[in-house]
Amino acid sequence: MPSSIDTLSSGKRAKSKAANRRAILEAGRRVFARIGFDATTVRDIIRETELAAGTFYNYFKCKEDVFEAIAEDSTYRFRTRLSDVRARATTFEDYIHQAYHAYFSFIAAENAEAIRGGAPHLALIGVRVDTPEMLAIADEIRSDLDHVLKAAGAPVIDIDYLTAAAIGIAREMGDHMLQRRPVNADAATEFASALLLAGVREIAGKAV
Repeated sequence: MPSSIDTLSSGKRAKSKAANRRAILEAGRRVFARIGFDATTVRDIIRETELAAGTFYNYFKCKEDVFEAIAEDSTYRFRTRLSDVRARATTFEDYIHQAYHAYFSFIAAENAEAIRGGAPHLALIGVRVDTPEMLAIADEIRSDLDHVLKAAGAPVIDIDYLTAAAIGIAREMGDHMLQRRPVNADAATEFASALLLAGVREIAGKAV
């Protein structure tokens, strides 16, 4: 049976490992934003930390792994925000508005440091679309849209196209929003919501 000293030591090691990994991810985010993904090397990321090269390779094999981990982490944290939207939204319009605001405010916060520093490469805008976590989010959004539309008694709408449109608007507008000064998540939310809802009303009207 492990002693209390062993347990304490194990806990400290776990915290140290988590801190090292977080330091690498934060360094990677800064370097990617500053000089771009293509120009970044593993050495650049290591220099941004206080860690030894060997420590880096205990966690990641290459810069691509760091990029993937940052993207996956961002996607995971956005997913919790989407869950909150799902719990609060009472109508289809409310869901759309809250979901867009959650996304735009999230990526604005994620990139705030890079923007303040004048970093030219917003290499980690938003969330990746090809990770398992993001594919799960897309499925959740599809299910949410289907549920709120049915609850509202709306005519049948192609839910796959609607989901693709909703996500596409978010990603494209999010990219452009981050290039503007000041970054305005509220304005992006209002435009995206109005655009999608107008399209849904048009399609629903033709389906009646």
